[in-house]
Amino acid sequence: MTNILSDSEFVLDEFNPKSIAKNIAIRLKQRRIELNLTQKEIASKSGVSYGSVKRFENKHEISLKNLLMIAVVLNATEEFNTLFSKEQYNSIDEIIKFSEKKKRKRARK
Repeated sequence: MTNILSDSEFVLDEFNPKSIAKNIAIRLKQRRIELNLTQKEIASKSGVSYGSVKRFENKHEISLKNLLMIAVVLNATEEFNTLFSKEQYNSIDEIIKFSEKKKRKRARK
């Protein structure tokens, strides 16, 4: 079975991991500049190495931990708090449909 998120397989324009990371890095850089902060200042305030900040802005690669630490400095943690949140229902019909779905059963030995 192929991983649909592998770089060579998953090529929907704005919906692939590389593109998402790039867009986050661009917004981070914009926020940093709006706050008149250098990469070194962000690194110092967040506890993330200067190299990691620079690599994220240039190559769009960073660990989740480091991204969260930078988000705290840039006052951008709310977006992480809503990531993978529970589904919101728009009607009673959606709630009924959801409650009728079969629950996963444990695997048998």
